[in-house]
Amino acid sequence: MKATTLFSAIILLGLLGGPPARAAKPGGSFQLRPNVSKKEVVYKTVDDLQLKLHVFEPKQRSPRRQLPAIVFFFGGGWNGGTPAQFFPQCDYLASRGMVAVSAEYRTKSNGGVTPFECVNDGKSAIRYVRSHAAELGIDPNKLAAGGGSAGGHVAAATGTLKGLEPPGEDTSVSSRPNALVLFNPVYDNGPGGYGYSRVKERYKEISPLHNIGPHVPPAIVFFGTEEKLVSRDAAEQFKEEMENLEIRSDLHYYEGQSHGFFNYGRGNNVYFIKTVREADKFLGSLGYLEGEPEI
Repeated sequence: MKATTLFSAIILLGLLGGPPARAAKPGGSFQLRPNVSKKEVVYKTVDDLQLKLHVFEPKQRSPRRQLPAIVFFFGGGWNGGTPAQFFPQCDYLASRGMVAVSAEYRTKSNGGVTPFECVNDGKSAIRYVRSHAAELGIDPNKLAAGGGSAGGHVAAATGTLKGLEPPGEDTSVSSRPNALVLFNPVYDNGPGGYGYSRVKERYKEISPLHNIGPHVPPAIVFFGTEEKLVSRDAAEQFKEEMENLEIRSDLHYYEGQSHGFFNYGRGNNVYFIKTVREADKFLGSLGYLEGEPEI
C-alpha cells in the first residue's frame, strides 16, 4: 500500500472513532512529507506475533553520515493502541534530519500480556535499533526514546529501569536511550499512581519514578494542567529528583489541557505543534538537530 493511501486510511479510521492520531489537519489529511520515506522492520517475534518498527527517515541522506534517532511508543493503558499515534511526530522529525521510529509492542489485547512484557518489548526495540545502527544509518550514542501515556511509561522505563531485560538478548548492547521525550507519561506506578492495580507489590520493579538514579538520561516531559492519571506532585517529584542528581529534566505544562492533549488532530493541532516544537528545541540543545524548529 502506498504511503499516502496508508495515511488517508489512518485518518478515516480516526474520524470514525479510531486511534488517537485521528483527525485531518486544517486544509487536508495528514500525508507523508515529500522529503521523508517510510519502511517497516521486524525487530522481534514472540510465538507467531511479529513486532515491527515503522521507520521514517530523510529521503536525501549521506550513506556515510550517522543520523540521530528516536523510538516512540504508543499509548493505550498497556491494553491496546496503535503505532500510528506517533507517525506525525516521526514524519516531522525525519524531515528535520533524524531517523524516527514508531514501535509496535505487545499489549493486553494483542498478546495477553502485562505491563512488564510491554517494558520487555520496549527494551528490545531500543536494543534492536542500537545493535542495527550501521544498517539503519544511525548514531548509537544519539538514540532517544519517546511516547505518550502508557507508551510514555514504556519509554521512561527504558531510561530508568535496570531490570526487566528481555530473556535471551545480548545485554552487552544497552537498552537505555540517551534522552527521553515524554508526553503525559504514567511514570508513577506506586500506591495511588496509575497502574498500581496491575503491578501491585512489584511496582518498584517497573515504576520509573521509583528508579531514578545517575544512570537516567535527560528528559523533556509534557503535561496538561487538567491531567487526571498522573498527579502534579508526581510530575514535580520526577523533575526534582532528576535535578538533584544534576540531570536535566524539562517540565512543560499546558493550561486547561487534559490527558492526550498533544495528539495530532486534536484541537486544530495547536498542542501537537507546541509540544513538537519544544521537543525539537530540546533535541537540538542535545546536538540531535540543527537550526530552528520548522513547525
